[in-house]
Amino acid sequence: MLGLFALSAVTVYLVLLVILFLAQRRLLYFPAHSYTSITEAHANRAFNEIPVKTTDGIELRGWYAPATSRPCTIVFFHGNGDSLSTAAGIAEPYITAGYGFFLAEYRGYSGLPGAPTESGLYHDARAYLQSLKNRGVDSRNIILYGHSLGTGVAVQMASEYRTAGLMLLAPYLSIPKVAQISFPFFPSSLLALDRFDNEIKIKQIHSPVLIGNGSEDAVVPPSQGKKLYSLANEPKEFHPLPGLGHNDTFDAFTPLSLRWLEHTCGGN
Repeated sequence: MLGLFALSAVTVYLVLLVILFLAQRRLLYFPAHSYTSITEAHANRAFNEIPVKTTDGIELRGWYAPATSRPCTIVFFHGNGDSLSTAAGIAEPYITAGYGFFLAEYRGYSGLPGAPTESGLYHDARAYLQSLKNRGVDSRNIILYGHSLGTGVAVQMASEYRTAGLMLLAPYLSIPKVAQISFPFFPSSLLALDRFDNEIKIKQIHSPVLIGNGSEDAVVPPSQGKKLYSLANEPKEFHPLPGLGHNDTFDAFTPLSLRWLEHTCGGN
């Protein structure tokens, strides 16, 4: 009887393991499946829709507001449940301050073709950076800015390109280390198809780094942001954002980032 129970428990565990493996990208990515125009989103009038094509043939669109009085352009990579329209408001203070701002959208999001994967998002990000280069924006005048899932894209690009700086809001060490918290009884490190290993890559980055973490973040433990900060090279800053969670940190982080940008990329 005990042996039958053990066999049943193992069978159930293995079935759940297979289900988790097959469904992991549905648990990681939450794309909006319709496109909202700049006008419909009531986004800043400085934005222009920029079409790009990735090296693997995916046609995407991002929103770009050129810099007016500052030398740098911020490229923003949003979280797993956001879109161009929901992220547009984040750009307002930076555009007002004179910085350029590029809202990057991922394949499979905002009604765009393709399906999101780690390697796919890297292809997308490279296409946007190439588009900026084609418009005369040197990578050394680019600030990479990632929130949540997007921190993995920003960190990867910072490891590939020489940029002016890297801003990370609610970053994680890796997707498996976040998944292990939600699914403690499964070997997330072995199952993960998309890893976004920020913990390893941050050590390769030598541009200035700014990290913000809501102290009450229930999605990504604040300890992961602190650990990432400890691994980053100087110059670097960390701000704990007391009393805030995962998605309510932008209002507190924005003024801190604007001050940081003044000395990182503030010249005219």
